[in-house]
Order: sequence, then C-alpha cells, then structure tokens
Amino acid sequence: MVSQNNSSSKQKNSIAQKDWQERLDNTEVDKNDLRHIVMNYLVIEGYKDAAESFRDESGVDPELDLSSIADRMKIRNAVQSGDITTAKGLVNDLNPEILDTNTLLYFHLQQQHLIELIRENRIDDAIDFAREELAAKSEESPNLLEELERTMSLIAFENAESSPMGYLLSPTQRQMMASELNAAILASQCLEKDPRLPLVLKMLVHAQDLLGKKTIFPHLINAVDGTLVLKENET
Repeated sequence: MVSQNNSSSKQKNSIAQKDWQERLDNTEVDKNDLRHIVMNYLVIEGYKDAAESFRDESGVDPELDLSSIADRMKIRNAVQSGDITTAKGLVNDLNPEILDTNTLLYFHLQQQHLIELIRENRIDDAIDFAREELAAKSEESPNLLEELERTMSLIAFENAESSPMGYLLSPTQRQMMASELNAAILASQCLEKDPRLPLVLKMLVHAQDLLGKKTIFPHLINAVDGTLVLKENET
C-alpha cells in the first residue's frame, strides 16, 4: 500500500517552491477587488471604526451608511463582553421580531446567558435560569437538549475552563454567538449577512485540494503571513 502511494506521488507533476513563488509574484490581482472584499468584511461584521479608517485610507465606498451599523456594533460589543442581558435589550429595541421569530437563535442567546452565569460562578442562578428559560425549549429537540447538557456539565468541574467543555468559556464562543446574532440582524434588514472573505478562503482551500491530487506544489498554510509549505507526500 505504501509503495502504491509513493508511486502515485512520483507520477505527479512537481513545482519547486521558488518557481511557485515566482508564479504567485507574477500573478496580477486587482487590488481594488481586494479592498472591496476587506470593506465588505468590516461592514458585515460591524467593525464601524475600522471600516471608517479603511474607507479614508483606501477610498473604497462601503456601499452602506456606516452610521447604520452602530446598533450592530453595540450589540456585538455587549455579547463579546458577556453582557447578554444588554445585548437582548438592544436587539429587542432594534427589532423584537428577530428573537421572537428565530427560536434557535434565541435559545443560543439564552445558552450564552447561562454560560456567563457559570463563568461568574453563580451556580444557583445558573441552575434556576436553565430550568426556567431553557429546559422546556430543549425538550423539544434532542440537539438542543444535548447543547444544554454540555453547558450544564461545566458545573461539575472544579476548573471548568480546563474541562472537556471548557471551549464554551473561551472568547471564541462569544465571538461565534456575536456573529450568529449579527447575521440574523442583517437578514432582518434584507442585507448581505455573510462576508465574502471567508468564502474566498474556503475556495482557496478547495482549489488547493483539487490541484494537490495532480501536482506537488507549495500549499498556503497560513493566510495571515502567507506561509507556503511544499507537500511532497500528498497522494
């Protein structure tokens, strides 16, 4: 089996790192398109200050009144700081139908509220909140019940952050909740809810996977610093 894989690898075309880098350097990319992708990400994700600075530096029109994203920015900041009560109030002030008509989103927001209570070690309050606000909803769906059980399992660990469910207490969890809520607000306003930048990166990964089946070439493994690694053993 190993020899077959090696044989398959040897039959592939191979592009040296230096040659691949030279091809990349000689590839013409419309910088204006790149600027619009960046602006699209900043606007959709609600980074108002960054979008304003980028507009002033790049001259790219955000195609949206940046003052209109102030409410989304306040809500995102509230979620990322763990103030879920304020976030819910701001959403309801903006459009109460957002939470009234999206039961899954509301459950996740309430789940985040529960996580914050556990983070603050308010265990009795967390148990009461789970029973009063989440138990009935979770019984309607096995998936929601599983999510609630995972969250409540944090209580069983003396050091919840290092437990198997510790990821729920990470900044990434708040970020995911903020993004989910942000997308729902954009959808309610009939605006584009998914930034184009992550889609471009997914397309890049898919294109590398397809090319890797026929050619040995340096893969981009870090989109932040542009690190390229030659994958010689890919089959």
